[in-house]
Amino acid sequence: MERSTALLVVLALVKISSCCLDPPSAYRFTGAVCRLTYPAAVVLNEKTTEVIQAAFQHARYPSVEGERSIGFGMVKYGFHNLEIHNLSIGKSEFELKENEGIGISISNVSAVFKGTINYGYGSWLLSLKQSLDFEVESQIDLVVNPKLYCGKGKVAADTSDCYLTFHKLKLLLQGDREPGWLKRMFTDIVTFTVKLVVKSQICKEINNVANILADFIQDQAEQFLSDGSIGVDISVTSSPTIKSNYIESYHKGLVTFNNVTSDISTSVFNPSQLAENRMLYFWISDGLLDPIMGAIHHDGRFIRNISGTELTDLFQTELSSARPELLSKWLSSEGPMLKARSVSVPHLWTTTEGTSVRAVAGVELLLDSQDVPVLYFETDVTVVVKASYAEKKLILKATAERISIEKASTSEGATEMADSLRVYLQEAVEKMGIPKVVSYLEPELTALMDEQGLYLFDIINPEVLPQNGYVIVQLDFGFPQHLLVEFLKRTLD
Repeated sequence: MERSTALLVVLALVKISSCCLDPPSAYRFTGAVCRLTYPAAVVLNEKTTEVIQAAFQHARYPSVEGERSIGFGMVKYGFHNLEIHNLSIGKSEFELKENEGIGISISNVSAVFKGTINYGYGSWLLSLKQSLDFEVESQIDLVVNPKLYCGKGKVAADTSDCYLTFHKLKLLLQGDREPGWLKRMFTDIVTFTVKLVVKSQICKEINNVANILADFIQDQAEQFLSDGSIGVDISVTSSPTIKSNYIESYHKGLVTFNNVTSDISTSVFNPSQLAENRMLYFWISDGLLDPIMGAIHHDGRFIRNISGTELTDLFQTELSSARPELLSKWLSSEGPMLKARSVSVPHLWTTTEGTSVRAVAGVELLLDSQDVPVLYFETDVTVVVKASYAEKKLILKATAERISIEKASTSEGATEMADSLRVYLQEAVEKMGIPKVVSYLEPELTALMDEQGLYLFDIINPEVLPQNGYVIVQLDFGFPQHLLVEFLKRTLD
């Protein structure tokens, strides 16, 4: 009985982790949240016409064949090679429909559809086969009401609520040189067929483009959060929430490293934690950030060697403690090198004061002619870090909260680790070591974000707000035109 109960619990947890829940139930499994507000939707809607235009141009219109009884005979016809030309789009309007979806209205779409009609007419009196080119001048209004849902772990769009209104549909047959009876016969056939084919293919293509774009954005976000062997699963935990002022999506935010995946089941997210006055909000849980620190440690990235003038310059920093003669002797010896690395998994947590990181670092000083370090110590450090982003660069401000020197030894013997050296090292860690680590992290993290394309975006006044158990990043942005063009070109060509 106990085994059966345990199995049911496991199966229930597997089911919860693999399916989409309603938003309130999904909150505690959520490691990252994205809220896109109405002002951001306004900016994105400015690009909607280009997406719709791409859908019109990329749509493939199938050949259509049919027949119609005329008088004493039968006309068989086929429409082939239907293409769109001279496309122009008027304006686009949108609405966020609370708990329903998004309403998009595209007005005054003007286009010329060109193609070929093959027809044959047969009766006891006359037999005729002919092929001629035709054009259809059109003016269309388009209404799409996309609904967002949870599909295969991603935000997906359903644009099946899509319809076109034709305000103008004028048929031209080879410059109207054909007989009047032929034009009259084909006018109804062509206009009806074009309406049917265009509506079907355009709505289908809009749905295709919308989902490609949704996948592209989510793939880019997942790629942005991942590097090398460290990955982040941002599959959605719930269908997005749509309010009149924002759209909000909920993501797992699970860190993967060496086939091991972190777990989040006690997230503190609540929608009330996010406001609506900025364009874009990211809510990031400690349950996502802390495992990333652990993965970086296990991947051997918290290691640094310092030597040469860099080491000499480092120890030029003025401290209130006098440098012990023994340390000065080592530093003036042949080829000194300082090696620093994390010796235990760092731990991260966030409060309103900032993001705290506790780590134990091992530091050894090696001389060129020796394999055994002349100095080794471990320092247990807790720092409070505040982050900001300006001029496309990450800025970190770290303040020491706690520093202790442990497991210290020298080549002269443990007894040589005098109190003066211990005091000096503690101050050196605070005033030299921590700033040095920050000086490495700022450009390296900026470079990593640049590799993922962050610098391409026009980010306006970003703010990083630490809270209890999570961080909020809020910002305004300008959508870079070239990224949309590149996406459409790469995806649809």
